Amino acid sequence: MKAAYLVKYGPAETAFEIREVEKPKPGPSQVLIKVEAFGLNFADIAARYGKYRGAPPLPSLLGYDVVGQVEKCGANVKNLTIGDRVTALTLFGGYAEFAIAENGVANKIPESISAGVAVALATQYCTAYFLSDRITNIQENEKVLIHAAAGGVGTALVQMALHKKCIVYGTCSSPEKMEYLQINGVHHPINHRKKDFAETIRSLVGDKGLDVVFNPIGGKSLKQGYRLLGAGGRLVSYGVSSLNSQKTIFGKLKDLWQFGIYHPVQFLSNSKGVIGVNMLKIAEEKPKKIARVMQEVIQLQQEGILRPHVGGEYSINQLAEAHTFLESRKSMGKIVVRW
Repeated sequence: MKAAYLVKYGPAETAFEIREVEKPKPGPSQVLIKVEAFGLNFADIAARYGKYRGAPPLPSLLGYDVVGQVEKCGANVKNLTIGDRVTALTLFGGYAEFAIAENGVANKIPESISAGVAVALATQYCTAYFLSDRITNIQENEKVLIHAAAGGVGTALVQMALHKKCIVYGTCSSPEKMEYLQINGVHHPINHRKKDFAETIRSLVGDKGLDVVFNPIGGKSLKQGYRLLGAGGRLVSYGVSSLNSQKTIFGKLKDLWQFGIYHPVQFLSNSKGVIGVNMLKIAEEKPKKIARVMQEVIQLQQEGILRPHVGGEYSINQLAEAHTFLESRKSMGKIVVRW
């Protein structure tokens, strides 16, 4: 089979190499999937620069979500059969014509679901659902701030918050993304390059503050978000894109300092808190939780409640171009690469 290996850290144009390798064999509780397409995630960008601590050493096979047909089932797999079309989490190994997935995080999907929508459901929408339903349990009329609201997870969080009848504040970085947020129904879209998001939100919500903040950025924005929370407020940190964008050790140290310093007594006295979420860690150690989330997400998509947006489709020969586009932060929604 063919597989796109990361062979060198750095720019996408020189980072990947298509290799011919042996097809993997599924374990007793795994399935082998003939990959139709795989999705890109910001963790891929971090891994390409050698900044993702969980990534395997070079040469490595990236990829966290795939869509395709079941080619082979392990002996303990009862809920899937050969030929089923599935979307799945792969925990690396997705950039290949065939990929392995644990039975619990591979779910059957209708043929009508496009490849881009399918991989968005596996990663971005499972992440958003886990954050909004399991971690924060957002409620009607709660004031919710979603950073990077035009991205894949951001788009999903907006749809889930609106479904729960929350009041949604969303940040983005361009006029085009502002229009995208308005079309998606964000009540208060904010271009953080034009306005200070913290000052803007404070003027809108007053002293009572926000109920929930979803932050994939880190750095100064995390500290600002915590200060915007009111009593009972929850801040979820699920990414550190600001840290990954720093080129020097001094930049990284400055960014880490800007995260702020927190203490449990501070959380107790103010009745608000911060939680970090690493979805790969949860999928690795507690796949049954993610399996249930994925099933619920697919059901909500079928009911028309969740509507993934595909921001770009590329062929495998355009992998570097797809990476560069995602890295540019001009993309909206999910980026997918087809074999």
